[in-house]
Amino acid sequence: MIRNSRQVPKPNHEYPDTIGPTIERKRHSEGFYEVGGVERSNQKYTMLDSPLTRLRCRGAIGGMEYAALRKYANHWYCGGLSPSLSSIDLDRVFASDPGSMSGMAKSEGQAHHRGEYRRAREIIGHRPGIIVDNVVCAEWPLHIAGHSIGYSSPYRARLAATEILRDAGYRLAQFWGMK
Repeated sequence: MIRNSRQVPKPNHEYPDTIGPTIERKRHSEGFYEVGGVERSNQKYTMLDSPLTRLRCRGAIGGMEYAALRKYANHWYCGGLSPSLSSIDLDRVFASDPGSMSGMAKSEGQAHHRGEYRRAREIIGHRPGIIVDNVVCAEWPLHIAGHSIGYSSPYRARLAATEILRDAGYRLAQFWGMK
């Protein structure tokens, strides 16, 4: 017979009460995470999973190039160019939705960011733009981005993508005056 309906459950020792990511999540990040805070109660884990951030942590690209590429990604995202997660209406699979204004900027801010993104894309060029969009914006791995421009070897694809990112970051930093 239960006397108190508000009984506290006993702790499960298989899953201890921990704050922060699981062991599997830390293993998946391959050591690319930062821990902020001294005490356990205020620790904050920041996962550094994006390929661009990993390149910066390894020292493959400089701080100026990293900041310029992050600004490029910010204009891409704030311009509404990232894919959206929306539900599908199966009754109207191929119907357009004029209310969503798909493809159009929804505000002056989005129009500004799209214009900045397009000007930056013209500065870096078409072929490097493919790599920058795939790695920085879509967060594809370097070897897959390198394959998208014709490299068949994963090693050479990574090297080419890294070099193209360095050059594109430098050009964007010069364009935006980030010296």
